[in-house]
Amino acid sequence: MSEAYKRPRRFIAGAVCPKCSEMDKTVMYSNDAGDEVRECVACGYSQTSTEQAAEDAAASELATRVTPEGKAVLDEGEQPLRILGVSPPHKH
Repeated sequence: MSEAYKRPRRFIAGAVCPKCSEMDKTVMYSNDAGDEVRECVACGYSQTSTEQAAEDAAASELATRVTPEGKAVLDEGEQPLRILGVSPPHKH
């Protein structure tokens, strides 16, 4: 069997290479280990689905002034917005 027959490559429409930023130059195929591989035909960048999953797991949500650690923070003297005619929820 030829290499091309065992691992057909398919272009991913609209995909942008994370390394060279070229559009419509990315192909997907399965490697011998069974991982999906994306590869840029312009610059040669390559990444497996296993590598992508590890990268995604390592990335964390950015803490911002609004939601550090998932909790809203008010600046000094700042108060939450209240809609007139609606009573605030009761805290238990």
